[in-house]
Amino acid sequence: MPRPEPRLGPRLEIDTLVFDVLGTLVDDQAGVRAGLRQLAPGLAGAETGELQSLWERHVEDEQRRIRDGARPYAAGDALDAEAARLVVDAVGAAASGAGERLARAARRRPPWPDTVAGLARLAERFRLIGLSNASRPELLELGAGAGLRWHLLLSAEEVATYKPDPAVYQLAVRASGRPPDRLLMVAAHAWDLRGAQGQGLRTAYVARPTGEPPSPADRFDLYADGLFDLADRLDLASG
Repeated sequence: MPRPEPRLGPRLEIDTLVFDVLGTLVDDQAGVRAGLRQLAPGLAGAETGELQSLWERHVEDEQRRIRDGARPYAAGDALDAEAARLVVDAVGAAASGAGERLARAARRRPPWPDTVAGLARLAERFRLIGLSNASRPELLELGAGAGLRWHLLLSAEEVATYKPDPAVYQLAVRASGRPPDRLLMVAAHAWDLRGAQGQGLRTAYVARPTGEPPSPADRFDLYADGLFDLADRLDLASG
């Protein structure tokens, strides 16, 4: 992937790394895929992909409606339960509790291979904040299951909206006690980094299989292939 030169100077004055969680640190689609295999073992790969897309569209659309004020706030686990029911209906599964089982499976999101060790290395130099659209119970379960290391973990539930609403990034700034330009937002989703940029945070894109790559117009401060690459680049840029 072509990497534009950082728009800032060669040295980054960073105190805190703010991590997106779903997709950046864990495989956010793995649980749904596993749940679909249990729900309907005969599904072809293309059908599984279509059902995964149905799930993701519902969650994204409802998060957007909440941000726009068209719907009262509902936490991420509630939106996942709605998506699970839609998928179960689309498959035609009639078994009692199928939607609940699928929703539970969706919460089992394994870390990417470099996540645990990468966070441990980064924690030697920086304060680490997790900032996620997932609900508090989801994050508790995810962190315990995946062995993720934090100094602080924040859910968008605390401000009753979803990224990229400015209130979510401001939550991290307030919690850090530092100016926004001392925070580096790390995400695999370009839309998330654009939202953070709008609130004055510095930004680092980390490539992941389920993320949204930057557009040619994006100018983030760092571009990395994973957490170890990010750590190396931070050593150069802020050492």
